[in-house]
Amino acid sequence: MFDEFINRRRRIRAETRQLREIPRLLIQLESLRSLTPDDLAATLDCAATHREWSHAESYLNDVCQIEDRKTFGVNPGDRRALWYLVKGFAARSVLEIGTHVGASTVYIAAALKTFDGADSPRLVTVDIEDVNDEVSGEWRKRGLANSPREMIRTAGCRDLVTFVRNSSLQYLAGCTDCFDLVFLDGENTAANVYQEMSLASKVLNKDGLILLHDYFPKNRALWTGNSPRVGPYIALSRVRKEDPQIKVTPLGELPWPTKLGTRKTTLALVTRQ
Repeated sequence: MFDEFINRRRRIRAETRQLREIPRLLIQLESLRSLTPDDLAATLDCAATHREWSHAESYLNDVCQIEDRKTFGVNPGDRRALWYLVKGFAARSVLEIGTHVGASTVYIAAALKTFDGADSPRLVTVDIEDVNDEVSGEWRKRGLANSPREMIRTAGCRDLVTFVRNSSLQYLAGCTDCFDLVFLDGENTAANVYQEMSLASKVLNKDGLILLHDYFPKNRALWTGNSPRVGPYIALSRVRKEDPQIKVTPLGELPWPTKLGTRKTTLALVTRQ
């Protein structure tokens, strides 16, 4: 226990030093949505969304047979939260940073698939690795039966999803598209997340949302025996210090199970006051 505390303090000091080397970057505040606790609560406890979820849950479980403890993919409760957030905030265009084994990718795409109308829903998912490679793909290394692309095809979402191999910073810097929701779940060092935040705010549609994964408030562990990722909290602490109008809302506990017998989540929304 004491060793974990010491190691965490070392990681915090190291990442804080690295972050100091990054010059101040601006967040495009006007693109961010304003969000109240009631807005979020209504999104996660919407009767209509619950009904739709009851129809989607079974086939998603069949398509996405991923155990998060073995693959380090997004856990089932967080995947469900992603589905609800996309639905509840009508996010028809989503950018995901960090595809990994495709757990979150499938759920985001499945939520997008439910939208009707003239505006075609779309998901761009970016990873520094070739996530669909038959030999070196992370899905293969983790012993999964299907690649992210194959799961997307099975879910009937092939036309909605674009896979991109690139670093997050390179992709965001050159991106000319705009999105309703940006989900940051890639390299979660403080320096990287800080830079992603600035770049992500520039590719948001008006009233867009940024969603973080691995956000541990005050860098405290949420689960016994699980060491927190310290980077996102350090990065957002600097962002909020530089611009107090930025608001970070940890989802805290979800209305359904997440991992290790709890309802706790490291998902957090970034909005404006």
